[in-house]
Amino acid sequence: MYTLNKGILSHSPLLSRSIHLLKDLAYVNGKWIGGVKKETFPVYNPVDKSVINNVPDMDVEDTKLAIDSASEAFKSFSRTTSKERSELIRNWYNLMVKHSKDLAAILTKENGKSISESEAEIRYGNSFVEWFSEEARRINGEIVQAPVCNRELLLLKEPIGVAALITPWNFPHAMITRKAAAALACGCTCVIKPSEDTPLTALALADLAEKAGFPHGTINVITTSVKNSPAVGKELCENPTVKVVSFTGSTAVGKILYRQCASTVKRLCLELGGNAPFIVFDSANIDLAVQGAMASKFRNSGQTCVSANRFFVQSGKFDKFIEMFLSKIKNEIKMGDGSKKDVTHGPLIKESQLNMVHELVTDAIQKGAKVHCGGTPLSELGPLFYAPTLITGVTKEMKIYDKEIFGPVAVIHKFETEDEVIKKSNDIPVGLSGYFYSQDVSQIFRVAKKLEVGMVGVNEGLISTAEAAFGGVKESGLGREGSSHGVDDFLEIKYVCIGNINY
Repeated sequence: MYTLNKGILSHSPLLSRSIHLLKDLAYVNGKWIGGVKKETFPVYNPVDKSVINNVPDMDVEDTKLAIDSASEAFKSFSRTTSKERSELIRNWYNLMVKHSKDLAAILTKENGKSISESEAEIRYGNSFVEWFSEEARRINGEIVQAPVCNRELLLLKEPIGVAALITPWNFPHAMITRKAAAALACGCTCVIKPSEDTPLTALALADLAEKAGFPHGTINVITTSVKNSPAVGKELCENPTVKVVSFTGSTAVGKILYRQCASTVKRLCLELGGNAPFIVFDSANIDLAVQGAMASKFRNSGQTCVSANRFFVQSGKFDKFIEMFLSKIKNEIKMGDGSKKDVTHGPLIKESQLNMVHELVTDAIQKGAKVHCGGTPLSELGPLFYAPTLITGVTKEMKIYDKEIFGPVAVIHKFETEDEVIKKSNDIPVGLSGYFYSQDVSQIFRVAKKLEVGMVGVNEGLISTAEAAFGGVKESGLGREGSSHGVDDFLEIKYVCIGNINY
């Protein structure tokens, strides 16, 4: 069986070394401040629900102050040279690298993922800052060939303005860095609204940005509770001073923000829900497929938007895949307090998440699905732990059939033909990522083109990187993050026609 770590008490030495980055105030216009109404809310450790810190519960009035600060800063920051911005972002990156272990300690404390996963996220998030520090100097316009001899036609790329960045709890470092670094590279200023569950990482990043030398108002972080979050999000979308909103989160919330942004015809970048298919063909290398399944499904205890969610295994490899996958789950996953040595996986983020996962699994069991392992909360570890679970025999009548689970639950379906599995994979309204395993070269090209997703992993379960364009199709969002395309949402193209030139 998988190992259960009985220790759930907080690991204070890990957090004590990062205490200088642990903030209890928001960051607006270069100052550490509380909210206008002086209200606060607690940030909990999901391992045991202990309070880590209290942070300001900011409202619409506070949000307007942050927007105005960013707008004022934009007047001068937008006129900085690409070299100046590149050096500032590189300073920020260097400080993130220097304080990587401190950032990972805070991340583990508020998110619950293991320290090894947190350290991996910090490296991943840092890579976007490094990438965009370099990309800042490659944002070039164009000289277009004119149709007449006495004109010159120029296409200039200019920063769009104040950028509102709304980020989730599952990757509280990486989701900020890949948005903010891109915006700053273009010359935009930022108002960052982190999830109410994980604001401490965002505040630590603001502290390092201040030390890196960013001008006051360039980077602002506002913290909000569940109570104020909808109104603050609405203000960011409807305030005409904000020129672009970049959001990572659920499709349902993304649609709300989409509607709210319509009033000002605001630029939108949305990275929404996934529900990724993971296909194993008979031609697959089964060892690679199982290894990829473990990485893609159980990273962050299944709480990732690109997590493998619907497994399809061809009949010739089905039994062997189940056997090997079960063995890996039972032998390689060690659950517990992520700050402790050798723990690989932590709890779910909050009670509503655990209840949703358990309700889906319970419904499937009651309707005849087979549970090969797990299927229950692990209350002996803490209030939010859920056992790694593998289920087969799931049918369309079960709620879990086409639901994005966002937990450590793998649902495995058997299929017979390529056409059948392509149809099943695409038969959903979202399309963020998809994975498949095959050693047949022709099949690789066919399936990669037919999957209706924005990103495809072929014989690979971990595909995200700063160099590649991250984003989805259908209801999985708009725009791309990372790569040379990551700056596009933060730029406007201005056409300049110079006429009547005497040559």
